[in-house]
Amino acid sequence: FTAAVAVLIIACPCALGLATPTALLVGTGRGAQLGILIKGPEVLESTRKVDTIVLDKTGTVTTGKMTLLDVHVADGQDQDEVLRLAGALEHASEHPIGHAVSVGASERVGALPVPEDFAGVPGLGVQGIVEGHAVLVGREKLLAEWAMALPDALAAAKAEAEAKGRTAIAVAWDGEARAVLEVADAVKPTSAEAIARFRSLGLTPILLTGDNRAAAESVAAEVGIDPDQVIAEVMPEDKVDVVRKLQAEGRIVAMVGDGVNDAAALAQADLGLAMGTGTDAAIEAGDLTLVRGDLRVAADAIRLSRRTLATIKGNLFWAFGYNVAALPLAAAGLLNPMIAGAAMAFSSVFVVGNSLRLRGFRAAG
Repeated sequence: FTAAVAVLIIACPCALGLATPTALLVGTGRGAQLGILIKGPEVLESTRKVDTIVLDKTGTVTTGKMTLLDVHVADGQDQDEVLRLAGALEHASEHPIGHAVSVGASERVGALPVPEDFAGVPGLGVQGIVEGHAVLVGREKLLAEWAMALPDALAAAKAEAEAKGRTAIAVAWDGEARAVLEVADAVKPTSAEAIARFRSLGLTPILLTGDNRAAAESVAAEVGIDPDQVIAEVMPEDKVDVVRKLQAEGRIVAMVGDGVNDAAALAQADLGLAMGTGTDAAIEAGDLTLVRGDLRVAADAIRLSRRTLATIKGNLFWAFGYNVAALPLAAAGLLNPMIAGAAMAFSSVFVVGNSLRLRGFRAAG
């Protein structure tokens, strides 16, 4: 009877039942304190396997706050008129580039007219009616769809701007190309450090953007991403295909993004990390939400998730190992029930204490 009681006490699954929930509770709580929201336990397993991290450029690696730097107009065109019409149309756009154009235009020419009609063309730009003019603002490809081409002077200005890593936007109305606007996006001061941390975690960073290759490589060089790991000029709907292609190569892919255009790719990735400063669609699609717009938090999120998973495994190892070692002793009558009770209680305390160590997790730097 004594041996049976000792076996029953030793076999009590308290430690086993506490192993996972206590570590999850402490890990997710500590993450919340650091601005990292973990949606579920399956996320932890994904972080262990990830070997590639795909980074959306605008709003993730860069500030997403574009600035209008220069305006190149065709012969005979008035710069203020170009800014009024382009700025009025872009004022209705939610894209960071459009916002930069509208803000820059209003700063230079004052109040902007209200478009009579507006439509966004995904990945290409915007079009609409402003003061009776049919206006197009966006990529050169958008003008080409309306059988318009840039004059040689504007084409040269566009090429020069893109060689500097800037985004060149064509402006046309009434069937004629009128100007090229230069817009640039500043890299976040913490992005280079974040890229270095990703590498230290064994991840290969890849820069993904719809911008031209020169602009993308300029940003990549600034933050320390290899040129052969830059995927540029990708249409919004094609981002998910890029993730699928990497997965088809056998990679386990994490994706960091902040925009509506990133939602499908975040959902497709093995691990989706959404910037909390981004859109609701991106946040909903992600597995982890980074409350702050600092890319370094993504590295901290992966570290914390891996640490939490390791703690869970440590807890389970102890819970099983304790039973495996003590059950034969109890069955053989070599273990007093009082000692068995103390050992069982210690096992639970050990699991909880081991989980509480996660409270000491610190963000790098």
